[in-house]
Amino acid sequence: GINQNPIALILIYTHKTSPRLEYIVKFIFNNIHGAEYSITTDKENFIASDNPKLNYSEEFIDNSLQIVPQGLLSETDILQKKVDVSDWNNSKIFFQANAEAEVPFDIFAASFYLVSRYEEYLPFSADQHGRFEANQSLAYRNGFLYDPVVDQWACILAGILKQKFPGFKTCEREFSYISTIDIDNAYAYLYKGTVRTLGAAMRDLFKLDFDENIKRFQTLAGEKDPFDTYGYLESMHKKYDINPIWFFLVGNYNTYDKNLPLDNEAFKELIQQISDIAEVGIHPSYESNNDFEQLKREFDYLSGVSKKPITKSRQHYLKLLFTETYQNLIKLGIKEDYTLGYATDTGFRAGTCTPFNFYDLYNEKETSLKIFPFQVMDTTLNQYLKLDVEEAVERISHMIEKVKQVRGTFISLWHNESLSDHGHWKGWEPVYKKMLEIIFKK
Repeated sequence: GINQNPIALILIYTHKTSPRLEYIVKFIFNNIHGAEYSITTDKENFIASDNPKLNYSEEFIDNSLQIVPQGLLSETDILQKKVDVSDWNNSKIFFQANAEAEVPFDIFAASFYLVSRYEEYLPFSADQHGRFEANQSLAYRNGFLYDPVVDQWACILAGILKQKFPGFKTCEREFSYISTIDIDNAYAYLYKGTVRTLGAAMRDLFKLDFDENIKRFQTLAGEKDPFDTYGYLESMHKKYDINPIWFFLVGNYNTYDKNLPLDNEAFKELIQQISDIAEVGIHPSYESNNDFEQLKREFDYLSGVSKKPITKSRQHYLKLLFTETYQNLIKLGIKEDYTLGYATDTGFRAGTCTPFNFYDLYNEKETSLKIFPFQVMDTTLNQYLKLDVEEAVERISHMIEKVKQVRGTFISLWHNESLSDHGHWKGWEPVYKKMLEIIFKK
């Protein structure tokens, strides 16, 4: 056999390297596998090496695993691609090469296509909020939205490399979980100010919604506000030793941004209390999406109140445009973004459950902004998919299982109000608890 180094560095040969290729190779071998790799364009050197070898070119080279490039990674344009999806090894694949090959498709190009969100740079029909929706995606249309295919491919690739080169080692990473909570509306009735409170009471009166008004006046008279679920969340996080990230909406009041007045002392106190025990991120308002000055004001307000540097962000309404949204966050000094996921469906928007650095296709370069894709949001289950509690838990359990199989990072998006047992959240309070039980069951 081939002489092996104890921890073998994998050598990857290509005719000509490119920023796209370097980015995706790093993602697969470093981020997913924790393996060492080196890319070379020196064929003689490659042939002479004793290391595990991957040949990313069209010519056959003995003693190496070949993957035939399909062009995407050597291009510098953003072009409409004809993508045919087929099956291989219980996985969906595209950018197929020779069907007889050990790896019958360009795994690097296919991974790059999904992780860079290539298709979201192309023309698409947006929803009413300007969003790219799940049903527009290649993954949804071809039935692999609920699979972290990039991680699955990476695992299959590692298996083939290990068989070919017994010295090839990947560090087996551990499954991990990140809980993220959005506070769009800190309290249902309290601290809204007289005008808003009276307006809402009149509205409910017109709708003959007496329950809502009774609840409102009970709360104003001293009962606990239904959206005040902070203590309950905190006790669950303590129980499982979870460090959640809380995203606060601190925009001006308007149609889609309805949190408390920014000068309200109780609101500031809540931000400070949570910031003392947990990580706080910004939840840029709906209106800040095309107004950098507004975004900056919200950022400054939150940093000021929490007295901590704000480095994490998630867009309100998951409003995300490639690449404007991310460019603005980078300009603010945000290091991590948690927006990537769909409102209308659960699943893997970028085909992966491994956090990755945002690749800016317009400028053909990897950026320092780290993207943490989430897989499931409470509102998706309750409002978009209209599932009942059992169906929701079933759907969540299925997602967690998929992530555990590839030892990825499961990220959930919850709201303080979905634990309120109030309004359309009636009966939903246990879903979060059940999700944590599934995640942490040994």
